[in-house]
Amino acid sequence: MTTPLPSPTLPAAPHRPPRTNGIRHHVTALADRLGVALALIVLIAVFSAVAPYFLSVDNLFDVARQISVTAILGAGLTFVIMTGGIDLSVGSAVGVTAFVAVALSVNGAPAPVALLGALAAGLVIGLINGVLVAGLGLASFIVTLAALTYLRGVTYVGTDGKTLFSTDLGYAVLGHGALLGVPIPVLVMAAVFAGGRYLLNRTVFGRWVRAVGGNAEAARLAGIPVRRVLTTVYVISGICAAVGGIIASARLQSAVPDLGAGYELSAIAAVVLGGTSLMGGRGSLIGTLVGAAIIGVLVNGMTLLDVSTFYQQIIQGAVIVLAVALDRLRIKSSGTQHA
Repeated sequence: MTTPLPSPTLPAAPHRPPRTNGIRHHVTALADRLGVALALIVLIAVFSAVAPYFLSVDNLFDVARQISVTAILGAGLTFVIMTGGIDLSVGSAVGVTAFVAVALSVNGAPAPVALLGALAAGLVIGLINGVLVAGLGLASFIVTLAALTYLRGVTYVGTDGKTLFSTDLGYAVLGHGALLGVPIPVLVMAAVFAGGRYLLNRTVFGRWVRAVGGNAEAARLAGIPVRRVLTTVYVISGICAAVGGIIASARLQSAVPDLGAGYELSAIAAVVLGGTSLMGGRGSLIGTLVGAAIIGVLVNGMTLLDVSTFYQQIIQGAVIVLAVALDRLRIKSSGTQHA
């Protein structure tokens, strides 16, 4: 009697996630990418309906001019926050670099020298922050909070607590001029974002920034110079603050002791609204620009509607809280999708 052979066992079919999960993932990713832009479109539509002059060309250029400094600061902060750090000193750095530029101009220095002096001051500020964070391992929050304080003190000492004014500022065109009808501050902002986007998305350094923000220890083991990357992002932030200080002082034709106060909060809100994670590893300069535009449109629209500045501050504070809450929701959503 022959024993029957066992029937061959067919290999199990590979597990495939339900199609609905894939669709949900793509929808979530698309909403995450377009959510901020959609919010901006809704804001523009609302203010266009309730404020008749909102959509005028002059007003839109005014909005772009107003957000230029905040957006430029946000561009530098995007690099810092993507590494998991923070730079609270950018507002005070605006004040210091503006003072340097105006002081050099008042004392007879030509415009190029004044501008280079301001940029050098921003570079030094960023380098000090970077060395303390990357070299000594100090917490970026503490380092830059201290810098926010002592840099403001430097500005007050340098100006003696008074406004340093110049009726013949050599670089005033950077604040008031226009090229082909486009305000120069807007062109400078566009140039900063174009350069920053290339650096972040098209270079090895940009990949290093994302890797360090994702997992600094893993990046170090992979051979990435983590300390150099961290130092460099703070230098970038300092230089962006200097560009902001130059534009702000050119618009005012002066260096005000408290110039830049509060700019750091608006810039951080713009960065987080734009989708950059406070935990590091993920960010977008285009998102930062859209986030800055949201804040600028909000302020401009409320001003056109004659909303009290006191209420404007409350609303801007609520926007900052909303930005942080959205970041937390993104992190939780990402964790759920990968669970």
